Amino acid sequence: MNRIGIERLCVFGMPPVDFIRLAAALGGAGVGIGFTPINAYNPHGYPDWSLRDDPALRRETRAALADSGVAITLLEGFAVVPDKDVRDQERDLDLAAELGAERINLVSMDRDRERTGAGFAVLTEMAAARGIKVSTEIGTGPLRTLDRVLAVLDAVAHPNLTLLIDTMHFFRFGSSLETLAGLPAETIGYVQLCDVPLVSPFESYLDEAFHDRLVPGEGELPLAELLALVPPDVVISVEVPRRAAAQAGAGPAARIAPCVDAARAMLASLAGR
Repeated sequence: MNRIGIERLCVFGMPPVDFIRLAAALGGAGVGIGFTPINAYNPHGYPDWSLRDDPALRRETRAALADSGVAITLLEGFAVVPDKDVRDQERDLDLAAELGAERINLVSMDRDRERTGAGFAVLTEMAAARGIKVSTEIGTGPLRTLDRVLAVLDAVAHPNLTLLIDTMHFFRFGSSLETLAGLPAETIGYVQLCDVPLVSPFESYLDEAFHDRLVPGEGELPLAELLALVPPDVVISVEVPRRAAAQAGAGPAARIAPCVDAARAMLASLAGR
């Protein structure tokens, strides 16, 4: 069965060591983290932290990973940016390797597709040299459709670069199960699982994406059908920020446990697929 992870949007800035311990307590096998917190919403008053700038925190994080058996299944913070050399991210890749990260999420902020492809090729090779996998997702930037993401994958043509499926972005930006079913299985590298209505009730897409998604099974996305197309070695990581629940007084474990349980139940129902 697929390993189940928990993404950093779920914990609203929780420091890495506490996050890793929480994931272990909830039966998660991995965490998706960043080098620094996303500070847009911090209901629990977590202190600021940086895995880039704090060697002691990196040591504590590695120790927590070893003690818990949890892995960093995804590390965010890598991008192709106009007028910047992607090789400047070499130190971050070294830090990812130091932390034992299995995979990075690579995005593009450059609307020039040729530069995006070239930057992805360089970073994919750099990551591969460190034993780190790379995935990229449909998102709100220039890679906002599945066709555009697949064009980059084809242009780079490296087995180390795969598709990350964020289920909210995947369906909201027009991707279909039929198209996904037609792709080679090895195209899919990672899944971030959440539910939402098919039509957003929010004025701001990013506000919804960062703060208020639904427990898998509580929205309108065909999640079981999607998961049936995902190979069993791919991590299924819940990405369900629940601001409304936090505002109602629910702590991190209470908010995240139903998401992990729902993911586990969906995968169990597909066992033997």
